[in-house]
Amino acid sequence: MSGLAEQAEEYLGLRRALGHELNDAVRLLPRFVAYLDSMEVSTITTEVALSWVQQPHAQPSSSVWLRRMTVARGFARHMSGIDPATEVPPLGLVTFRPRWRPPFVYSSDDVAALMDEVPRIIPTPIRAATFRTMIGLLVATGMRVGEVIRLGISDIDWSDGVLVVRTSKFRKSREVPLDPSVVKALGLYAELRDQCVSRSRGSTFFVSTIGTPVIYSDFGLFFRRLLVASGVGACSSRRPRIHDFRHSFAVHTL
Repeated sequence: MSGLAEQAEEYLGLRRALGHELNDAVRLLPRFVAYLDSMEVSTITTEVALSWVQQPHAQPSSSVWLRRMTVARGFARHMSGIDPATEVPPLGLVTFRPRWRPPFVYSSDDVAALMDEVPRIIPTPIRAATFRTMIGLLVATGMRVGEVIRLGISDIDWSDGVLVVRTSKFRKSREVPLDPSVVKALGLYAELRDQCVSRSRGSTFFVSTIGTPVIYSDFGLFFRRLLVASGVGACSSRRPRIHDFRHSFAVHTL
């Protein structure tokens, strides 16, 4: 193991101890160090960092270059305290402008059309009830899809009509107040779930037909079929997405 590789491990260990999320760093930093070793470079410079960031297999129009540079800069800042000759690449050397796509705002008629198609597409009662109730919760609360999928059985306060979203984006948790009609719908689903699913294999509120947590890709596939069957958004220049329920909630609420 090279000296830089050892320093990289120490750097990642320090970041973990401080509570940082290291998804990109854990994946990209070893590649950066391997590139430096292959170039027989023992000191990070702006030139060599930029050379690695802009390797041919990365598209300039994507965010890959920026993520690479963020990882390289972070490690360079760390190394500058060990090796004074280290150069920290300046900010703005690599930029990325995300392409923002206007959301599709669902109307009440759109939601009704989607709900009506659920039992036609899914004949299994518990599966249909699961996806129908999930869509209803997305519409009524503006929650993210992943938050709904991860919702735990113990995360709903039935007496106060509040659910807790735990450790979501940026590791934050929050309480979401529910309309009485939503509490009633969730209660009806819970009764049907307990009747149809003999034994839950997890603690999530929404389950598959065998009691396991709902799979994100499975829900996404079903939702695309639902859009086609209902015709929602067929004449719109903006293709509806699941996440647009969150945008729609914000628009209608404000």
